Amino acid sequence: RKDGRWEGRYIKCRINGKAKYASVYGHTCEETKQKLIKAKRIQLKNSEKASAGTVSEVGEKWLTEVSSTLKVSSINKYEGILHNYIVPRFRNTELSAIKNEDLIEFSNMLLKEGGRKKQGLCPSTVNQIMSVMNSLRIYALRRNFDVNYTTECVKIKKEKEEIRVFSIEEEEKLVAYLTHNYSLTALGILLCLFAGLRVGEVSALIWNDFDFTAGTFDITKTMQRVKVREKSDKKTEVKILKPKSKSSIRTIPIPDNLKELLLSAKTEGAFLLTGNKNKYVEPRTLQNRFKKILRSAGISDANFHTIRHTYATRCVEQEVDTKCLSEMLGHSSVSITLNRYVHPSMAMKTKNMAKLTSIFPIKISEIK
Repeated sequence: RKDGRWEGRYIKCRINGKAKYASVYGHTCEETKQKLIKAKRIQLKNSEKASAGTVSEVGEKWLTEVSSTLKVSSINKYEGILHNYIVPRFRNTELSAIKNEDLIEFSNMLLKEGGRKKQGLCPSTVNQIMSVMNSLRIYALRRNFDVNYTTECVKIKKEKEEIRVFSIEEEEKLVAYLTHNYSLTALGILLCLFAGLRVGEVSALIWNDFDFTAGTFDITKTMQRVKVREKSDKKTEVKILKPKSKSSIRTIPIPDNLKELLLSAKTEGAFLLTGNKNKYVEPRTLQNRFKKILRSAGISDANFHTIRHTYATRCVEQEVDTKCLSEMLGHSSVSITLNRYVHPSMAMKTKNMAKLTSIFPIKISEIK
């Protein structure tokens, strides 16, 4: 070159059959040759990283692979995320063509106008979608496919969720209504109030799960309505499955205030909520009945899971051992119990504050 340097050129790529060149430079012929060899090696290594395929293709392969290790409800959740959000946005786009900028734009769009009604999705849902995008990335990288994005580029501020807990007055009103308008549905709700069961767990509960001699009952299954993946006239069906985790399988003491009531309702082999072996009340139906009961009792609206939040909070207020509470709730760790379900009331905060201030009494008569 006129500037005294040497130039080495090589074909970087071909677009529509036309070669596109790139260059390396050096102060000597030998230096430039070495740089040219190195550039060609890098090019060869990059070319060996084949494309994983389109987002739609990779998504289906990944879902097929993980299906053997996941619960039906989890498979349905991931399938819904893929087909409702990820595939409609990227569809025939090569996974290797997605850049960080595309992912940031995608997440912002979901927050602002995602959802069927373009109302925007909540941060937790968008985080779940990004989690699936990350799973597709890991799936491709493990197979040495080319991937050019990372979900770490997406930062979504998670808004603190307001947790509904029944006040003492609301719980008293609910217990009074259930006892004065007694039914097997009311019995199931009362059991959840004093044992902290999930809606699917009480729906799947049968009388064989109770041991009145030992004074305990077992939670070994849950009921869910899941999407039917096979070709069928039905889109969904009710299934009785294993609980969400190993720690959810547990033995719980029968609440003392319900023992007599439970014994009087016992029907061998039947579902607790129906007294029938062949008939059950699915979670969605129980949720609807619960909301109707709240309206009739004059209590502000809440979902069924509020019962579980309330149970945990009452236990903490009564100074129940946290480890014991965690096991009765079926949590894998105490931290989950404390962070997710325990919501101290102002009365409880005042009580704990009094414990501290009682150590150091200050009398106005002693102030000079």
